[in-house]
Amino acid sequence: MLGAAAALAGVLAFALEDYARGAVFVIQAADVSGPARSVAEWSADDVAESDIGIPSRAGTLRGRVYRPSSGGRPATSEGLNGPPTLVIPGIHAEGIDEPRLTGFARDLASTGRIAVTVELPDLRSYTLTTRSTDMVEDAAVWLSSTSGFATDGRIGVIGISFAGGLALVAAARARVSPQTAFVMSFGGHGDLPRTLRFLCTGELPGGGTLAPHDYGVAIILLGVADKVVPSDQVEPLRDAIRAFLHASHVDVRDKEQGAIEFARARTVAQALPEPAHTLAEYVNDRNVATLGPLLLPHVAQMDQDDALSPARVTPTFPVFLLHGSDDNVIPAAESALLAATYRSRGVDVTHLATPLITHAEVDRHAAVRAFWDLIRFWGRLLDEA
Repeated sequence: MLGAAAALAGVLAFALEDYARGAVFVIQAADVSGPARSVAEWSADDVAESDIGIPSRAGTLRGRVYRPSSGGRPATSEGLNGPPTLVIPGIHAEGIDEPRLTGFARDLASTGRIAVTVELPDLRSYTLTTRSTDMVEDAAVWLSSTSGFATDGRIGVIGISFAGGLALVAAARARVSPQTAFVMSFGGHGDLPRTLRFLCTGELPGGGTLAPHDYGVAIILLGVADKVVPSDQVEPLRDAIRAFLHASHVDVRDKEQGAIEFARARTVAQALPEPAHTLAEYVNDRNVATLGPLLLPHVAQMDQDDALSPARVTPTFPVFLLHGSDDNVIPAAESALLAATYRSRGVDVTHLATPLITHAEVDRHAAVRAFWDLIRFWGRLLDEA
């Protein structure tokens, strides 16, 4: 829990009108208690939720609308605090139902704007594909044109983790860019090949090393399984990897159940023939040091389409890049390098690397300065965009 000084900083933020909504958002997202929380809850709108189908060229996508409400009545589009905002979850099997994502969307809507989450089926199955970028584009076109939520056609887009990069690419396309008020990449990548190399080696762009999270190599192995094991072992190996990834997600919220799921993942791996068995054991042992070098040649040979790397596009709208300073899934250097690249092209960029963020999630333990910096970041996004 944040200490008294940080809580006080949250309260004082309300004295500065320019950052009021940013303070409300950060205090709620960080689950701050005490006086700051009381003021935030008093200032925040209630939120109504409803499921919706979002049209795309790949079929109807699952979506959920979060509307700010007043007195129990949903707000009309007039008088909302900013354009409706599309929120895209990262690589996670729970998609738009993932609790941290739903909490984020509720907190965003409580600041007075409509938030719409959209589920990308490939990201839900732990795969990065160019068609996911197409789906983001289609969802953004729908939100800006026929959804009924964008009275002037303007929208915001927020992508979380790997979806942050996809959101920037999609919004830069001709059908979306003129209607885009802003895009925020939350813990996202700038260059996908560079990020994948980091996950295999721990080598940071520009020098230095950081132990990469085991989550990354598990996802890479899932994608290149057909290149490292015989054809009859591909799907069984992928099932074993998905069992491990599922256990990892469960473990975040429930350690006891997580232990059960990790044990099940090991049981699945033990039943595999070689070489799938050994590879699955590397995943279960979180053995990045051995698995990373094995995967690196396949990463180097992967077809890296421009649709997956935002450094290869030039946005014409304001860009917000938020990153955890110690993120070891997608390193903070990715946002820093992307910010530098965009600024060199004249793009309006707001960039913040902060210890308040782990990987696309607000951490409550941080100093007053970091807390205030995060309020200013969100204040500019929510009050100016």
